[in-house]
Amino acid sequence: MNLTPVSAGQLLTRREQGVLTITMNRPDKLNGWTMAMMNALREAFEKANAEDGVKAIILTGSGRYYSAGVNLSGTLKIMPPRKLRELIAKNNQDLFEVFLGCTKPLLIAVNGPAIGASVTSATLASGIIAADNATFSTPFAALGVTPEGCSSVQFPRLIGEESAQRMLGVEGWKPDAQQALAIGLIQDVASHTELMERAEYIVRQWLEEGKKRELLAGSDLDELRAVNAQESQHLADAFLKAAFLKHQAQFLWQKKKYMPSVVFWLLLATRPLWRFWL
Repeated sequence: MNLTPVSAGQLLTRREQGVLTITMNRPDKLNGWTMAMMNALREAFEKANAEDGVKAIILTGSGRYYSAGVNLSGTLKIMPPRKLRELIAKNNQDLFEVFLGCTKPLLIAVNGPAIGASVTSATLASGIIAADNATFSTPFAALGVTPEGCSSVQFPRLIGEESAQRMLGVEGWKPDAQQALAIGLIQDVASHTELMERAEYIVRQWLEEGKKRELLAGSDLDELRAVNAQESQHLADAFLKAAFLKHQAQFLWQKKKYMPSVVFWLLLATRPLWRFWL
């Protein structure tokens, strides 16, 4: 697949007998979803949708991690709070629309730890397989934010209300691959060395069976698009609350990402002035 140079610096693509394998290729950044990575994923999926020669897609990662999720320091900039809120809502909705809008059968091959949006987006695919060293973390409550990626709907349907609350709530349960299989979050587990061979086998079976694009848990596309839009608004509100701003400012400062940290400190300090005009 011919990607733009910027996108090609984020992703590796390989097409063989109708199967497109997309590999997130920033292992030094734990395949975190910066704007560059998210734009690359959007470009790859849009081109795959338009190519008749692509019959199915596998998405995976390179290195130790599948993905560390959205990299906030790489997505937010200083701007008026109302515009920032609108940007957060739009970016979040657009991110998951990449997966919802995929028209080809989509298998997520989780090659290692997956965090946040990389977990919730996987549940918008047609299936998920994980390496035996994978873990699944959705620490939204700990961060002081609301569920995203349609997880408020998809998680209870896939794994039941109790397991969904354990993952999305204050416990922040992080199941490993075998636990994720047991609760129904994923559908198969393979050894790390055999993950891609197994993923390719599954997709070949799909093609032989004439499988069409389906959503996990039998969910309806229009319904999930509406959920995505609503969750994105709630998330944007949560991102601009004092608890989240303080947490991110401290976290980024500890990581020596001083400029992004300053953005959050400024927002927190001036919040009493602007929160009524959001």
